[in-house]
Amino acid sequence: MRLERLSSNQFKIFLTFDDLIERGLTKDDLWQDLPSMQALFHDMMFEASDELGFELEGVLLVQVHVLQAQGMLIIVTQNEIEQEDEEYLEMKVTLDESNELIFLFDTFEDIIQLSRSMLQAGINGGSIIYFDNHYYMLFTDKDVEEVDRENIIALLSEYASPSIVTSYRLLEYGKIIMKEDAIKQLTTFFNH
Repeated sequence: MRLERLSSNQFKIFLTFDDLIERGLTKDDLWQDLPSMQALFHDMMFEASDELGFELEGVLLVQVHVLQAQGMLIIVTQNEIEQEDEEYLEMKVTLDESNELIFLFDTFEDIIQLSRSMLQAGINGGSIIYFDNHYYMLFTDKDVEEVDRENIIALLSEYASPSIVTSYRLLEYGKIIMKEDAIKQLTTFFNH
């Protein structure tokens, strides 16, 4: 679990699926086992409070973004509402599942090496973005709708690692190298 303070009343938590398994939960539990998820959120909030020196009270707005193949990105915002009961803590949780795949590559050469295998697996789309001295490949639902996602994730994992950076951040602050059909373009240019 990774924690980062965003402002005086907001922090984020990144939890991988391995972190969930270590806590005895699965991805499916997010949608089906409410008591276990409430216990998980309760534990995470207090871990974050201790580690970040964040005083938890009042209403917490918790946005959970389930990132395909990566894990969960959780943004916690504390509303500063005057309350009579100082021991009061309420969480309003919103769940959002993202079906896009985002992987981080150390070098552009790794992306070139991957492209032929991806094309053979039926993928010719994707975007390439350069951000913070790394290359990222972003695949939307449309890019991977006709293929087995687990196979694609396994293939990507041979050359890259799942990204915890969201597509919003990449598109806002990164430099787009190839906007679409990245695999098709790479195999055309580099794999003769």
